[in-house]
Amino acid sequence: MSTTQSPPASAEETGYLHDPEVQLMLRAKEGDDDAFSKLVVAYQDRLTNIFFHIVGTQEAAEDLAQDVFLRIYRARHGYVPTARFSTWLFRIANNLASNKRRDAGRRKEVSLAGSESGPLGARPEEQLAAEKSALMPARQLDKRELQGIVRQALESLNDRQRMALLLHKFEEMSYQDIADSMELTPAAVKSLLSRARDNLRLALEPYMQLGK
Repeated sequence: MSTTQSPPASAEETGYLHDPEVQLMLRAKEGDDDAFSKLVVAYQDRLTNIFFHIVGTQEAAEDLAQDVFLRIYRARHGYVPTARFSTWLFRIANNLASNKRRDAGRRKEVSLAGSESGPLGARPEEQLAAEKSALMPARQLDKRELQGIVRQALESLNDRQRMALLLHKFEEMSYQDIADSMELTPAAVKSLLSRARDNLRLALEPYMQLGK
């Protein structure tokens, strides 16, 4: 019956406490290292895979993934669930990747083995190649050549476009969650993804089958 202004929403009211991974992180906050280990197991390979396609080497990707978990562990006592755990984790990952690129000065050329698979299975170039295969002149390009073409197309994206695309396609994150992770607006994420798809289309267009 009071007409006074309501206090800010608590974690319970925001709904983030329904996230099982938030619950694990809250247990880690209270000193449960087993709960933290479960989060590492759940995300280590996925995070390494994302970093691999940003920094280009497995060793650097693993180091960055370890750095993410180290930062989370050190900050655990001050943890407050203001977002889904995955959103919070990938926000830290995006910031670390940005710092890594800034320190490097410019992205180095990387050579990826088209036949390899990453921690999540097929690499993005393999999945995209499969999607584009119906449009490609099969008599002229074999699978390895096609993967190489798509790999080059992915490398033509700028870092923000690639991060948004990886989070959207391979983590299946919503525009809002990607926006929270990359500290952008959902409209900016939508624009990034649109430009990424346009750039991929332009890069692949010379190889697309235009007619019989």
